[in-house]
This record gives sequence, structure tokens and C-alpha cells, in this order.
Amino acid sequence: MVGTDFLTHTLKNGIRLIHQQTDSPVAHLGILINAGSRDETDDEHGLAHFIEHSVFKGTKKRRAFHVLSRIEDVGGELNAYTTKEETTLYSTFLNQDYERAAELLSDILFNSVYPQKEINREKEVIAEEINSYKDSPSELIFDEFEELIFDGHPIARNILGTSENISKFNRESILRFIEENYHTDQMVVSSVGSLKFEKLVKFAEKYFGSAESKLRITERKPFENYVPGSRTIIKDTFQTHCVLGNTAYDVKNPKRIAMVLLNNIIGGQAMNSRLNLALRERKGMAYNIESGYTAYSDTGLFDVYFGTDKENFEKALMLIKREFKLLRDNKLGGVQLSKAKKQLLGQIAISTESHDDLMLAIGKSYLLYNHVDPLSVVFRKIEAITADDLLEVANVVLDEKQMSMLVYH
Repeated sequence: MVGTDFLTHTLKNGIRLIHQQTDSPVAHLGILINAGSRDETDDEHGLAHFIEHSVFKGTKKRRAFHVLSRIEDVGGELNAYTTKEETTLYSTFLNQDYERAAELLSDILFNSVYPQKEINREKEVIAEEINSYKDSPSELIFDEFEELIFDGHPIARNILGTSENISKFNRESILRFIEENYHTDQMVVSSVGSLKFEKLVKFAEKYFGSAESKLRITERKPFENYVPGSRTIIKDTFQTHCVLGNTAYDVKNPKRIAMVLLNNIIGGQAMNSRLNLALRERKGMAYNIESGYTAYSDTGLFDVYFGTDKENFEKALMLIKREFKLLRDNKLGGVQLSKAKKQLLGQIAISTESHDDLMLAIGKSYLLYNHVDPLSVVFRKIEAITADDLLEVANVVLDEKQMSMLVYH
């Protein structure tokens, strides 16, 4: 279990550092940047993700091969991902290679040169990624559902972009996006490993402290005026795929924790979630049935996905709506509530045993809230949730009149 204290430090340029000490021989280091696909203009659609690919293609002192080899030569791993609101570069390595990893992450973040030849090659790679994605309706439907929910807003656009847009990207577009969206006060260096914090601070000062201070002065365009919608798209698929859901609470809303618990009850990762029992275990109607809750900086999204034979679609949808109604109309009993809390507490505690996930989790929390609750505080917040809290959240988020739905038939 995670200790009660996280060690933090802020560099003069505004970059924040957070560290969790462990006794493992393996360490994890990442830099999280509060910039993602929602920060793109229409013409830049796909650029945040494109930068995540291109950042490894060479720096002022390294070619692409040497960037990858620098950490892989010592058995480490280098990776990155983009979300709608964050870009993250991170590495896993042996503790003895901490400085090597810190120097490399700094080099690719601040000194990448984005050679046009490599950019052109990466365009083809991402075009293939987009084509592969389009061949998977169970993945594609989530992005098209967000386009339906957040219609017309930058947060509605998918992360990969379009082949047409990507074909226009060049070094200048990359550098312009970085200049406008990568701010030092919106960056967190997150670390989990056995290195002493004083030494980690020295590495951070050495490799991240010399970056020019650049503070964010503009705010993101907030999402407002949600209008529920429904759409059916004819697809040549064996199954009918469906996503239904509603807007939900943003990352700073105090009701977010109750929403996390409610989502876990409805269709979380456990096999005994209400929807998994109702559709898969009792009726055999779906192989995959799940719910999700994503909290953004100014809004949130709750969704349920299922795939089923076409003849079972209406029955499956009726069962889901019935579970929603039960949660809107009936408070959980004491035993039910206690079991739901214990399940979530156990899942959270177990997730902290994965140190790479822990590094990313504490980094994101520090990026968003400027603090990280120790596990004991998280547990107290979950224990404090009442049946009335869950009923209130259910009546807002599971309101049938506010639900949107997208079907691939």
C-alpha cells in the first residue's frame, strides 16, 4: 500500500516534481503535460497525438535510433500517450539508471527537432493506426459517441485526427502547438522508485530546471449546453454495438467520488457488476458489457457499452434501463452499500501495487489538484459516501430524459 506522504518540489520555472519512495529495484519516471487534443484548433485536429509520436524522432544531439536505444540498451522502456487533456512521456528502468532516464525525457521534451523526413514517415504510421481503428467498431463507437454528446465542442473530436489533416502537418505546425500549449506551470515530473528524494531533486534541477519559464494565461473553452441525442448508423457488423450515457461531474466536483462508486456498481471491472450479472451471467446476451466514467476539467462523461446479437438488442437495452431505474428509485441497503465500498477500496488498493500505474496516477492528481491524497484519505472519502449521495447522483446522471445513445446496427 502507498505510504501516507508524497514528496514534492517546485522548480523555479514552475515545473512540479512528485515522488513516491519504494524499495523496488525498478523505477518509473514520467512527465505529464496539461495539453491534449481538446487544445487543438480545427485545422490542428490530431496534432497533439502526432507530436506524441514525433517527439521520439530525434533531438539536437540524438537520432531517432539513439533516442530509443538510450534507455532500451539498459533494459528499460520508453513510452507515451495522449488524452483529450494530457500528453505524457514516461519510462521504466532499473533504479541505477534514474539519471539516464531523466536526461532522456528532458532531451526529447525540450530538444526534439522534428525532422521533416521522420514526420513524413510517421504520417504513414498514424494513417495505418487510423485505418486499424476504423476496423474496430467496439472502439470507434466510443469516439463517435463523444462527438454526439459534446457536439461542436473541441472535446468532441477524437484523439487520432483524420488522414486529411495529418497529411498537412509539418515541423512548423508542431512547434507552434508546443509554443502555445506546453507551459512549465502545467507540467509535472512524477517518480516512483527507491532513489532518495534529494538526489531526484538534483536530477530534476539539472535536466528540467533550465527550461524557460512559460506560464499559462488562457483558459480552455468550457463545454456548455448539452442536448441529449440519439443516432443509429448502419454497419456491416455481426453484432449490434451500442453506447448510451450522459454528461457527468468534472474533476473538481465533490460528487465525483460518489460517481466513481456508482459507476463501479453499474458496470465496473468486477464480474458481479449489476449490468454484467443482468446481461451476461443471467441472460447470456452479451460477451462485453461495461460502464465508464471520465472526468474532464470542466465536464464529465458516463457511458455504458454493450455488444449483442441484433435480435437481443431491444431486450438488452430494456434490462439496462431497468437497472438504471432501480438505482434512481431505491436507496442501497446498508449491506449492499458496505459491499460496494469494500469492493472499490480493494480495487484501488490493488491498483497501487502496479508502480507504473501509481506513477501516472499521482502525477495526474498533482497536475490537476496540486496535491495527492494518501490512500487513507481516499478510503475515508469513499467510506463517507451515503446511500442518499448515491441516490442523488443516480437521479442526475441516470436520468433517462438526459440520456444520449449511439447504435451500430
